[in-house]
Amino acid sequence: MRERDLVGRQGVFIAEGEVVVRRLIGSARHETLSLLVAEKRLAGLADAIETLPDGVSVFAASQDVMDRIVGFPIHRGILGLGRARAAPSVEALLDAVSKEAGERALVLVLVGLANHDNVGGVFRNSAAFGADAVILDAECCDPLYRKAIRVSVGATLVVPFARLPHRADPLAPLVAAGFSPIALTPGGETPLAEMTRPARVALVLGAEGPGLDEALVARCRSVRIEMAAGLDSLNVATASGIALHHFAFR
Repeated sequence: MRERDLVGRQGVFIAEGEVVVRRLIGSARHETLSLLVAEKRLAGLADAIETLPDGVSVFAASQDVMDRIVGFPIHRGILGLGRARAAPSVEALLDAVSKEAGERALVLVLVGLANHDNVGGVFRNSAAFGADAVILDAECCDPLYRKAIRVSVGATLVVPFARLPHRADPLAPLVAAGFSPIALTPGGETPLAEMTRPARVALVLGAEGPGLDEALVARCRSVRIEMAAGLDSLNVATASGIALHHFAFR
């Protein structure tokens, strides 16, 4: 269960809990390698297990044995080992979004988000409000890290994503694909509530603390979330939910 034990091993990752494991099993973007299930949870997962391809091992154990395997009392009782399939390039992902979503599309661009809770929260919001894809720069943490998957309730297994190469311009492929970059920042020129949605939105989010680079913001339309006096910022996952809700229903 220690994430460092999986780093660099053919892209494998851990999914925890029934909802997340069901999303892994049903995902066309990732491969289910094996399951470890507490005996008392087998019946409730039987329908999903029946859909697994031949050759996928399902191990059943008593709760006591499972706790000893994992190293702590694991109340969820269901674990899945998955392997990520090759991720598309940013350009290929945007091309797929354009074909599937047509003229009205919404993608997120994450710049420098190194906190797994925040990345998981952003993906959960992306799934909730129908974002078509997430683009991550090279400094963002792995959306398939165990904690990010758990916080997202499996949304990182469902929402398509791609990663930019190191030092790549995060806006160039979006502009080339016809997206309007909109930077969410406390100093944004336009209140979010007054922002008219372009047909194709690329919502750009930066890490808490440093935020987005000023030169990057200058190349975007910038918006801010208005709030009570004395406060100027929100947790990035919370801010993403507010902004996604705004653009999803405009």
